[in-house]
Amino acid sequence: MKGFIFLGVFIAPFYFSQTTDSVKVTSIQAVEFTKRTPVAKSIINVEKELADKNLGQDLPILLKNQMSVVSTSDAGNGVGYTGLRIRGTAGTSINVMLNGVPYNDSESQGTFFVNVPDLTSSASQIIIQRGVGTSSNGVSAFGASVNVISKDPSDEFSVKSDDSYGSFNTYKYSAEINSGKFWNNRLSVMGRYTQIHSDGYIDRASSNLHSYNFSALFQEKNTELRFLAFGGKEKTYQAWNGIDKATWETDPKFNYSGAIYDDNWENIVGFYNNETDNYRQSHYQLLWNQKFSNDWKLETTAHYTKGKGWYENYKQGAKFSKYNLPNIIDNGTEIKTSDFIRKKWLDNDFYGVISTLYGKLGNLDLNFGAVANQYYGRHFGNVTGVFFPEIDEFEYYRNRSVKNEVSGFAKAIYKLDQLEFFGDLQLRNIDYNTKIISQGDGEGADLDRNWTFFNPKAGINYNIDNGKVFVSYANAHREPNRDDLFANPEVKPETLHDFEAGWEQQFDKISFTANAYYMYYIDQLALNGQLTNVGEFIKENIGKSYRLGIEIGTLARLSEKLQVSANLTLSNNKIMKYTVDVKEPDPTNPANEITVQKTYGGEDISFSPNIIANGNIIYSPFKNFNLGATAQYVGKQYLDNSGDKENQLDSYFVPDFNMSYKLPLQKQDITLRFLLNNFTNTKYVNNGFSGPYYFSQARTNFLFGISMKFK
Repeated sequence: MKGFIFLGVFIAPFYFSQTTDSVKVTSIQAVEFTKRTPVAKSIINVEKELADKNLGQDLPILLKNQMSVVSTSDAGNGVGYTGLRIRGTAGTSINVMLNGVPYNDSESQGTFFVNVPDLTSSASQIIIQRGVGTSSNGVSAFGASVNVISKDPSDEFSVKSDDSYGSFNTYKYSAEINSGKFWNNRLSVMGRYTQIHSDGYIDRASSNLHSYNFSALFQEKNTELRFLAFGGKEKTYQAWNGIDKATWETDPKFNYSGAIYDDNWENIVGFYNNETDNYRQSHYQLLWNQKFSNDWKLETTAHYTKGKGWYENYKQGAKFSKYNLPNIIDNGTEIKTSDFIRKKWLDNDFYGVISTLYGKLGNLDLNFGAVANQYYGRHFGNVTGVFFPEIDEFEYYRNRSVKNEVSGFAKAIYKLDQLEFFGDLQLRNIDYNTKIISQGDGEGADLDRNWTFFNPKAGINYNIDNGKVFVSYANAHREPNRDDLFANPEVKPETLHDFEAGWEQQFDKISFTANAYYMYYIDQLALNGQLTNVGEFIKENIGKSYRLGIEIGTLARLSEKLQVSANLTLSNNKIMKYTVDVKEPDPTNPANEITVQKTYGGEDISFSPNIIANGNIIYSPFKNFNLGATAQYVGKQYLDNSGDKENQLDSYFVPDFNMSYKLPLQKQDITLRFLLNNFTNTKYVNNGFSGPYYFSQARTNFLFGISMKFK
């Protein structure tokens, strides 16, 4: 195992007495710096914008009406395995952070929100940067970055519960307690526990989720210390296989997972009742914020994430040799195949240190950051015989992976009258080593890769009355993930040149934003329409490609009772040229297949609709009573990069309705909430893979919730 190298972590004294102003809340410097950068972004106030919809569905579903976002759900109703795409790029290309700490899995680069259920309830702000954005921690952003910032314990004692119930036997129980400030107003703590259950829209696609969050905040003049412990435990019945088009048309809720067939493999005779995914993930973060003066501040975070779990499958008629087992002799007859229960395990640790220094020299604002992280993952699999109980938890493969990352960045904003000049330089070094310890059938690989990337960014703001105009350029590189390397050890890292131009303006009661972008890719790793055996999408280099688009958004407060907002993304997402090996029937012998080279050019990039539009109306007929309607339209998209209309998803339009009422009480806050999703009962699909295979989404469904807070 290669050594873990720490680079340039800033160190400062724990406490300075010469200044008296206390430091601000967590990451406020990052938020303020981000507001001034010349990039396309959205800063979401969770309490104001998401609370009325936070009734048990996962964060990607709550963000589905944000600019350029398409959200997906394996179970069809937003609970369990969910994901999001921004500007057509998959979740593996979106850099997700929790308080600035990388959340993407280091190997797969995926973001599994199912492992941190009810994350929204512990968040104060969510910052979305579209495109490359500015340098941050973790993997490079190739479509967007999302930073979820935790809320602090409140200054006063309170007890709160959030409970809901709805379609598909979906329910949520959540309790939160705040201590208020004590120990001479220096310390406050908060704790939350949540249980979420759903049977799912798809057959047997149940979810049993538990999450917790504990935070402690210590404040002493110029010093803040925060300790966060949060995580979750999930058990979900697998729904990542999808269904073929014919089945979707007749039985859209059908789920092939766990199917057991008759001896002729013609008819399904039952389903294995524990075809489940089981995982527990715990996060620990220690954040130290130190203020040296009014102009210089330091944020340092030490973090550790522990994850462990497995997914389980019924494997019918499998060969003993596949699991490194000898054939069995029964009454003189050699038995080569049988039924097994297979468990594939993942046991990983992720830890590191992140430090960011904020400073100001006259008109020059500076931001320096250093990151050192290591991931250590263990992969292994066990099988148990169904008809041969003597085969019990036999380990048939094991491999391990180590990924080290050391990176640093320097950012600057220089103000000259109405102009602001922005510069950003980042250097990343990644070392990835994976090794087979005991060989299974195609499990693991022996690989050792190293990448060093230099990512420069620059831009200009021109500030005008109540607004600004900006242009920017960003260059980013991104390493392949584990599946990419296993599928093709010669896979190339991807490169992106991102050009952005935008306008933000406030007109009295109307705010307006417009952004044009051109994202030029070299060797983009695009989804090719195929899945791994755990439902993860496989990617491949597609040569040269681009995303060209415009994003427009507006918010109008027409009166004290009426607010209207909308956003629109129009884009063109094309492959310029790439050649790939494909298998076709042999013209001389159709029973055989031959490999031929096929060149593509001009096709749409997979999962990249040309239009995404959202609208939202909030009407408050009287105090504390809100009625809202939200709708999303998503244009057609393709399940692979071939441009084949057989693998095309149709456009869809889905409207939702929500209502909230806060009771007029003095000592308690009691709010009733109601959410009606897809009230037009639209039958639609927003995700799938080549075949075509679809992931059905729920028709009309509802959630009703009650929130009670006692002070």
